[in-house]
Amino acid sequence: MIRTNVIDQNPSQFFPSVPALADEPRYALHVQWFAAEDEGRTEEPSDQKIRKAREEGKVAKSADLTASIVLLFPLLLIAILSPYMIRTLKSMLQFFITQSMEADITRDGTILQACVSYYMKLTLPVMAVAFLSAFLGNVFQVGFLFSTKAIAPDFTKISPNVLKWLQRAVFSTEGMFNMLKSLMKIGIIGVLSYWNINRKIPELTNLVYATVPEAGSFIASLAFRLMVEAAVLLLLLSLPDYFFQRHKHKESLKMTKHEVKEEMKQSEGDPQIKGRLKQKMRELLTNQQMQNVPNADVVVTNPTHFAVALEYKGDSMTAPRVSAKGMDEVAQRIKRIARENEVPVLENKPLARALHANVEVGDEIPREYYEVVAGILNKINEINGKISG
Repeated sequence: MIRTNVIDQNPSQFFPSVPALADEPRYALHVQWFAAEDEGRTEEPSDQKIRKAREEGKVAKSADLTASIVLLFPLLLIAILSPYMIRTLKSMLQFFITQSMEADITRDGTILQACVSYYMKLTLPVMAVAFLSAFLGNVFQVGFLFSTKAIAPDFTKISPNVLKWLQRAVFSTEGMFNMLKSLMKIGIIGVLSYWNINRKIPELTNLVYATVPEAGSFIASLAFRLMVEAAVLLLLLSLPDYFFQRHKHKESLKMTKHEVKEEMKQSEGDPQIKGRLKQKMRELLTNQQMQNVPNADVVVTNPTHFAVALEYKGDSMTAPRVSAKGMDEVAQRIKRIARENEVPVLENKPLARALHANVEVGDEIPREYYEVVAGILNKINEINGKISG
């Protein structure tokens, strides 16, 4: 349980400029009830987290958008197929009225077959379009996705935290947006109903003089017009909800800095382990270089910070090659091994720095260094010749 500072401590103990408080009462306040649920989630979601959430069925989707599409397109289909549906209804009424006088419903299965047949003729096209509308509405929002994790039972939700639920459902941005959206829906339908019915009051009062088919046709057309207008306006209203759901979904996937580090460890490996591996690789490469030093013809030094071992075999190389290089401790090891194996060590600061910076181990030196290196090798050959002579 979190307590406020005034509960346990007097501010004057930490800030001398604040006057001491007289006997301050101690109250326990559960301030975590009002804390942000996603406190600390400041980092943008990674591609891996977005992909994992999608696999679990957690996607940005507006139920209102799908519902308005499912309402609108079947209504348009009914408008297109209305002549066919009216003929089917007339045929159905004539058939059942005739059969009610002649058929024995306890023995004859014609009634049941006709009932199923007429039911399918009237409802199957509408149900097919409604299903297709729902499918396309979801595909438009989230693409092709099939996941059963979203409908898997979660027993942790059997006893929800009522205070937390109230905070999310009522006292939150999402709760306020949903309440405003519901009020707008009620208002839209109310205004449309009033406007459509109010301007038709003279015709409605004259229906007492109309025939039953005429009255039924008038009421059906008025109701149909009202439903289509409401469906179109609800579709337009669902577009802001769609973008709000996308924003809310992105916010819900935000990560803490600790989660980002943990994910990087899982995907790329522990940085400490990677550092050790890199150190081991450097050690292996250094040891391999040290084995090449005894075969070098000369080691060019800085003299303290850099050392580059050069090897030249006229029968197999077109130019001298860097067989080992290093700086600081590695440079000292190269020089020590060179002296132990009687490899000449010469000081040439510009050449040592240039070769260390521009030439990798195993590569031949560039042409701009030919003259300097050739002079060094010739000098070494002269010295060796005098010593052997």
